[in-house]
Amino acid sequence: MKRAFSLAAAGLIGAGLYAVIGGLAEKPVARAAAAPVVASDRPVVAPGRVEPVSEEVLVSAEIDGKLAAVRVEEGDAVRKGQVIASLMNGDFAARVRLAEAAVAERQAELARLRNGARTQERREADAFADEARAVLEQAGSERERRRTLLDRGAISRSEFESADREFNVARARLEATKQRASLVSADTRAEEIQRAEAEVRSAEARVEEARALLAKTAIVSPIDGVVLRKHKRGGESVSLQSGTPVVTLGDVRKLRVRVDVDETDVARVAVGQRVVVKAAAYGAKEFGGVVTRVGGILGKKNIRTDEPAERVDTKVLETLVAMDPGVELPVGLRVDARIETR
Repeated sequence: MKRAFSLAAAGLIGAGLYAVIGGLAEKPVARAAAAPVVASDRPVVAPGRVEPVSEEVLVSAEIDGKLAAVRVEEGDAVRKGQVIASLMNGDFAARVRLAEAAVAERQAELARLRNGARTQERREADAFADEARAVLEQAGSERERRRTLLDRGAISRSEFESADREFNVARARLEATKQRASLVSADTRAEEIQRAEAEVRSAEARVEEARALLAKTAIVSPIDGVVLRKHKRGGESVSLQSGTPVVTLGDVRKLRVRVDVDETDVARVAVGQRVVVKAAAYGAKEFGGVVTRVGGILGKKNIRTDEPAERVDTKVLETLVAMDPGVELPVGLRVDARIETR
């Protein structure tokens, strides 16, 4: 009797479990919604570092070379497009002059083909033809005279053949001068002009290339800002491979703070929250700002404190804080930011 009861109870329990499991399998699983910002009276405190609104701009040369001069010092204000340094460029300037001379030569040849031969050249060619014609007439007369003498037996055949050769040479020379005169007087062929035009364009392209290289020897500021650091001086070499900049610039008219928000506090930070910034160098003085951007991915810490027990494996979320107008702080200053989450 007890065995039958046990089997029945086991059957009921099994049926119940099957129903529960079946119901779970048929019921759709709800997806997790995006976590909202968690309101809290406790502010988020995190370390940060002051930077220009433009971030730090590393300015270097576009080509390898030796610096002729660096025309700015740290703290100098610069304008966008201002030349702040220059490379030695004597060889580049010579390339430009050589390319410009080649253009002038190609343009002159094109103009000659378009204009055709000058009047003096045509007259000269006609004069050569007239001279050759006179020589031919004289050679013909001499040949006929010697033919008569040959018929009379007064000269040898070799003397006649010599006069005949001179006549043939004079006739060939006359034909050559006629062809020359015809060539000088003829219009230039279209394909010759097209080829000359292509040579002009090619030479002009080489000028543009040489000027572009020369322009790269002038290092200009890409922004309106201030020289934060001067890395190179006149006489030093710069190399694209080394990657060392000539100067570091920044637009310090507006400042911001890049804050490392601990991963445990990311749910309480949002754009628009007010921020109070303090620095040990300024004692109890506070500077205001507002959160303008919250990062989308966690990463490693950017800012280290002097605390011996600080964890270096903690993930942080970069948050940008725009400082209020008029706030003046040194770029690179380490600060503590208090983000008001209420």
